[in-house]
Amino acid sequence: MVGVGTQLIDLAPGAAKDFAVKNLGTADKPVLIGVVLFAVTVFALLAGAIGATRPRVAVALTALLGVLAILAAATGRTLAPNHVVRVLPGIITLLVATIGILLVLRILHPGSRTSQPGKPAAKASPESAAAAAGPAEAPAGFDRRRFLGTAMALGVAGAGGLGASLVIPAGVSEATRRGIRIPVPASRARAMPAGVMADVPGVSRFVTPNPSFYRVDTLLTVPKVDPRTWSLRIHGMVDRELELSFADLLDRRLIERDITLTCVSNEVGGPYVGNARWIGVPIAELLREAGVQGDADAIKSTSVDGLTIGTPLKALTDGRDAILAVGMNGEPLPFEHGFPVRMVVPGLYGYVSATKWVVDLEVTKFADFSAYWTDRGWAVEAPIKTSSRIDVPKGFARIKAGPAVAAGVAWAQQRGIAKVEVQVDDGEWQPAKLAAEDSIDTWRQWTFRWNATPGNHTLTVRATDTTGEVQTADRAAPRPNGSSGLHNTVVMVE
Repeated sequence: MVGVGTQLIDLAPGAAKDFAVKNLGTADKPVLIGVVLFAVTVFALLAGAIGATRPRVAVALTALLGVLAILAAATGRTLAPNHVVRVLPGIITLLVATIGILLVLRILHPGSRTSQPGKPAAKASPESAAAAAGPAEAPAGFDRRRFLGTAMALGVAGAGGLGASLVIPAGVSEATRRGIRIPVPASRARAMPAGVMADVPGVSRFVTPNPSFYRVDTLLTVPKVDPRTWSLRIHGMVDRELELSFADLLDRRLIERDITLTCVSNEVGGPYVGNARWIGVPIAELLREAGVQGDADAIKSTSVDGLTIGTPLKALTDGRDAILAVGMNGEPLPFEHGFPVRMVVPGLYGYVSATKWVVDLEVTKFADFSAYWTDRGWAVEAPIKTSSRIDVPKGFARIKAGPAVAAGVAWAQQRGIAKVEVQVDDGEWQPAKLAAEDSIDTWRQWTFRWNATPGNHTLTVRATDTTGEVQTADRAAPRPNGSSGLHNTVVMVE
C-alpha cells in the first residue's frame, strides 16, 4: 500500500500535486490511500466476476496486481531499512490474495458432486430447465458457513498485510522522542519584544503551536527514525568527510532562533506558513569544519526516504541562521516535522531548504545534479516573496456598521516588513498599524481600523519590505517559484 501510494505521488503530474495541496491540504494522503483501496476493491470485484467463468484468468490478474505492488515497493522511495522489509507487506498481500481467490473459487465452483462415477448425468427436461430458471440457488456442495469463515480469515490476513506495510517502518515511540533532552543553547533567542502580537481575536498566534504548524511532504506514513542509530554524512566537494551521530550534534554549539517558514505551494492568503522557535546547529560551522572546495555552489540534502533537495551554498554560509534543527518550540522536533533532525533556512521556500528527516549533505554544484522538485518543474532557487494575509475578518463575515477592525500577518524573511497597507473597495491605500518586530526572519502582525458602512465591502492588503519593494499585485500560481498577488476578503456590513 505505502509503496504503491508513494509511487503514485512520485509519478503524478505536477498539476495533480498542485490540485491536491491546494484543495485537500493534509487530507491528501488519507484521500490517496482511500483511492488506492477503492481501486483495489474494484479490481477484486472485476477479477471475481471474471473468475466465475475463467478462474485461471482471475488468479493471473490477482498475481499481476501483487507483482506490481511488490515492484512499486522495491523500486520507489521507502522508509524500510532494507529491500526484504520493504517488499514483505506486498508479498504477504499477494499470497493472501492468491490463496483467497483459489479458496473462494473452490467453494463457489466445487464441481459436480451428484454424478456417479462412470454414469453420465441425466439430460435435463424442459420442465426442469424452466425450474432452474427460477430463483438462483447455491452451487452443489456450497457451505455458507465455510465460505463466510474463509472470507473472514482472509480479510484478517489481508488487513494484517496492509497493517504490516504501515507498521514495519514505524520506528521509535513518542515516549522515546519526548525522553530526549535538548541542551540549553549557547546562543539563546532574544526575548520577544512587547507588542509582537496583534490584540485582535482570530488573528494568527505569533508562535504557531506544533500541532497547528503546516505539514506538506510526499510521505504516506510519518518516519519515526531512531535517534540512537541516526547519522548524518557530510561529503562531496569537501576536504574532510564528516559523519555525525545525534549525540554528536547535541554536543555541539546550539543556537536558538525564531524563524518563519513558508511552503512554496502556499496560495495567496493561504495557510502554509508558520512561525516557530527552533534550536539547532549552525550549518555554516559544519561546512567550515568539512572544508568546502573549489567552485561548489550547492548542497544536495537527502531525507531518510531518499527525497532530495537542492539548496544554494551561499544561503548556508552568508551569515543567516541556517541550522540543522533538533528542537521546535521547546521540545524535540515532532515526528511530522522532521525528528530527529531537519534543515531550517530563513528566506527560502521549504522545497529548496527545509529537508525533514535529513541524513545526508553533499557539497556539489547545481550543474551536477537535479533534485526531486526541480525534476518536476519547480525553480532551482526560490527566495521567499514579500507577502501578506488577512486573518480577520474571514471571507463573507457579517459585521456591524461602525468602527471595525481587520488584522493579519505579513512576511519577507531575510528582509523584514517595513509597512502594511489596506485598501477598502477602490479607495486609497491606508496604513495599517504594525505590531513590534521580533526579527527580519519572522512574520509581522498588523491591525487596521476603519469605519464600516452598510453594504458589501472588499478589503485588500499589501506589504512593503525593508528594501522598499512593494508586494506585487500581479497574480501568479505557486509553480514554479511561489505565488504572488494581493489577498482580499469580502465582508458584509449590516
